[in-house]
Amino acid sequence: MTIIDLLGHLSFVIFALSIMMKDIVWLRIVSIFGSIFAIGFNYYVPGGPIWIVIGWSLVFIMIHLYNLVILIRERQGVNFTPEEKEIFETVFRGFSPVEFMKLLRIGEWRSITENEKLVKEGECFDDIIFIYNGEASISSNGKVINSLKDGAFIGEMGFLSGNEATATVQSKSPLRCLVWPGEELKKLLMRNPSMNSALQTVFNTDLMQKLVTTTA
Repeated sequence: MTIIDLLGHLSFVIFALSIMMKDIVWLRIVSIFGSIFAIGFNYYVPGGPIWIVIGWSLVFIMIHLYNLVILIRERQGVNFTPEEKEIFETVFRGFSPVEFMKLLRIGEWRSITENEKLVKEGECFDDIIFIYNGEASISSNGKVINSLKDGAFIGEMGFLSGNEATATVQSKSPLRCLVWPGEELKKLLMRNPSMNSALQTVFNTDLMQKLVTTTA
């Protein structure tokens, strides 16, 4: 394999890696490097240089650099509280800081007392509750089937399906929660498809953890 072949393979490998990036900043950075290797390959390729490809690769680099500067400036203007930063880095790490800030703006921090029913079986519940601290129980037909602790979501099944709640959720201790109104959240996700995809991943992870604990 020649150095020219290596440049060509590296450019495509890097482009493939950029597609896998969830963070838009890293996606743009990796894409820039992919375009640089593509320029090298198309300059030294036998019969080259291929100026059309080189020229468009330079255009792509400039576009990525322009948007990268905008993203970095936006992120510099985002400041989280210690609670918000902890949630962002552990649960919502698939979001960009700006996306997570948008999510926080429509949410509300609440303190819930012990033995308070948050969701009632057979009733509609469209909101999303995230337990930052505390513990809640899940019961069906009067029988406790699971418990929820720090980092768990409440109401995501009803939010996704639009169906009535299949279980009752009650606080076992005082809870510190972040609550999102369902309608406002749906409107936000419709305007931001990337956030919708990232939130689906978060919910899927939470549902898998609940399934494991329920089975156990």
